[in-house]
Amino acid sequence: MPGEQPRFEPGTPVRGQYSKWGGARHHGADLVYLGADEHGDWLGDPVGNQWSGGPKSFESVSDNVLLVPPDRGSTAMFYSAHPEQAFELYCDITTVPVWDGTHVTAVDLDLDVIRRFDGSWFVDDEDEFAEHRVSYGYPVEVVAAAEAECARVADEIRSGATRLAMETAEPWFAAFRRLRRV
Repeated sequence: MPGEQPRFEPGTPVRGQYSKWGGARHHGADLVYLGADEHGDWLGDPVGNQWSGGPKSFESVSDNVLLVPPDRGSTAMFYSAHPEQAFELYCDITTVPVWDGTHVTAVDLDLDVIRRFDGSWFVDDEDEFAEHRVSYGYPVEVVAAAEAECARVADEIRSGATRLAMETAEPWFAAFRRLRRV
């Protein structure tokens, strides 16, 4: 696929881990490296995958792909259509993700920008962000960066930006399907 040099060979197992501010564990899962393009690294999240470590563990109900940009304070999970899946796109507002070998980590900063399959979208967990910025003591620059990234992602969803278009994720879904057949 066009774009950036892949970080690993497609199919390489990787670990994605989100924490909360101050190092408290949050959700994490074992994922599959798919490749990279101009938007960042793409990871596969297979149906039945266990996400644990957060307030609730959950299992992926469909095959999904996760975009991890190299220089943005967000990640973007694209979901396959499934009766139990309410969202097409779930953007976590985070610190800039950091790679350490085959582990990628980011601090979840509560705010989420979510698009449903019908195209409608909303910002979620603004109340949690307001509470945690005080209880976790988010530094002023972290608050400003999270609010700016949330507004930027919302603008991209509103405008139909290529980075967050399902058409951009489709080649990565296809790559994931090919890897799963091997």
